Amino acid sequence: MNKLTLGGIIFVALMLLLTYLSVGSSEGGLNGDIVNMLAVAGAVALVIITVFVVIKYVRQMQTDTAQGELAEERWDGIGEYLNELPMGWAIMFFLLIVWGMWYFVVGYPVNAYSQIGEYNEDTAAHNAKFEAEYANITGDRLVEMGESVFLAECKVCHGINADGIDGKAANLNKRLEAVVVKHVVVNGSNNHLLGSEMPMPDRNGLINANTGELITDAEIEAVSNYVANGMQGAGAEVYAGVCAACHGEDGKGMEYVAPNIAHFTPELVVNVLNHGKKGAIGEMPKFDRLNAKQKEAVGAYITSLSK
Repeated sequence: MNKLTLGGIIFVALMLLLTYLSVGSSEGGLNGDIVNMLAVAGAVALVIITVFVVIKYVRQMQTDTAQGELAEERWDGIGEYLNELPMGWAIMFFLLIVWGMWYFVVGYPVNAYSQIGEYNEDTAAHNAKFEAEYANITGDRLVEMGESVFLAECKVCHGINADGIDGKAANLNKRLEAVVVKHVVVNGSNNHLLGSEMPMPDRNGLINANTGELITDAEIEAVSNYVANGMQGAGAEVYAGVCAACHGEDGKGMEYVAPNIAHFTPELVVNVLNHGKKGAIGEMPKFDRLNAKQKEAVGAYITSLSK
């Protein structure tokens, strides 16, 4: 027995020992669990096959010389030998096909029990029960539910008081801050705030109807402060000339055209939860783990903060 083969045997033995110690010392171990046993069997087979295939081809590279019949095709003068399919490779390929068929049909069928499947079924049942129980709540009860969901899911970024924790997330006590408005005017937006893709152009597509010219830096500054101040103060003329055509004179938006930028609405919040949002601060992810009623409740709660 040469050193390469001996080294391979020792390596396999060590790997099998480590696998046994790892699985055997874990909570529950194999314990008759078919999934764990299949996983360990697969790992063992993989280690053994890999090591001895490597040994075979390393020894072959050390001793073999090129010989045999060349194929007719040539690539830049380089030919390829007409080698027969290696018997060992063919046998392993066939055995893996048999293993795969056995695994999916007998060993661990596709429709067999799984913890993930059980979790998904329990979650679906719970959501159905939740929606049936709370489907008709409105008003103050809906706001109270929204506050509970907000404290469980949103306070990590937006803070207990929904103030954004020093600019790390949006301050939800007011509809928009000047820096947010400025970012949208300069860069445009396509955040599905209406529930579908309705992009707002960047500054190169915004013309002031009062002057017939593209919006200027000074006008961007003025209209950003105007919107952030609740549609009050300086910047009203710029807003009327640039923004009112889509967002309305009062900033409450137009259906299918532009969102409400004067106040939060439950629909707007739900769209943000459904699609996420990118802005001046960064990116907020969508919240698929909330069901429809929970999103509606969060929308009602956030809307109540800025009233």
